[in-house]
Amino acid sequence: MSATESPASTPLLAVNNIEVIYDHVILVLKGVSLAVPEGGIVALLGANGAGKTTTLKAVSNLLGAERGDVTKGAIHFRGERVDQLTPAELVRRGVVQVMEGRHCFAHLSIEENLLTGAYTQALSRSELRDALERVYHYFPRLKERRASQAGYTSGGEQQMCAIGRAIMARPAMILLDEPSMGLAPQIVEQIFEIVKDLNVRERISFLLAEQNTMVALRYADFGYILENGRVVMEGSAQALGSNEDVKEFYLGLASEGRKSFRDARSYRRRKRWLA
Repeated sequence: MSATESPASTPLLAVNNIEVIYDHVILVLKGVSLAVPEGGIVALLGANGAGKTTTLKAVSNLLGAERGDVTKGAIHFRGERVDQLTPAELVRRGVVQVMEGRHCFAHLSIEENLLTGAYTQALSRSELRDALERVYHYFPRLKERRASQAGYTSGGEQQMCAIGRAIMARPAMILLDEPSMGLAPQIVEQIFEIVKDLNVRERISFLLAEQNTMVALRYADFGYILENGRVVMEGSAQALGSNEDVKEFYLGLASEGRKSFRDARSYRRRKRWLA
């Protein structure tokens, strides 16, 4: 996909005007639409509480565990409606979510964690070995730590383990929730480099929710910005990265230089932003 091409032209995933309600009363998403092309990286950006994680859970059908429901709209994957499937059925179709906070099985080793990712695939022993080696190729640090108990590994290693576990399910698309959270900048860059490598070499598509707008836009092809449960801006990563509103609201920068958060949230700017 070129820097100026909309992902709507060749959607692998199409989210069409969905609304999400929690506990039958709390409206969280308000008509969200987005698309992810085959082999693309699409960033879902916005502040904490904007609705990014809810959007990913709507796609992966994990809302039910939190008393949430998609009450309007539809979600299609490879042209088929999938918002009524179970999470396991969706994984078998090729959509896997890596949850915010990594969520490794702390009492299992790194390799045991990875093997759980292949549970839905019914692989032979040789296929399992090949799948593990594929993960270790992208994450050599995991191979070094394969026998270590996951709960005693670093945050970066646990994030690698969580992504590696998703790869074991042979996904067409990975939903990646806040991969930079709690990690040192050097580790964040390493994780995003691996994501880009997986995208280029394996043609795995990514929909990633991320607060670190600067890093996300460097690696994504296209982006959507959420605010209060609505998409308020979309465009190529290059266009969003050079947009003055995006710089001011999410990067703390303006054409005249860095500004404080309070200054960036001025009424005049916000009024124009939401117009």
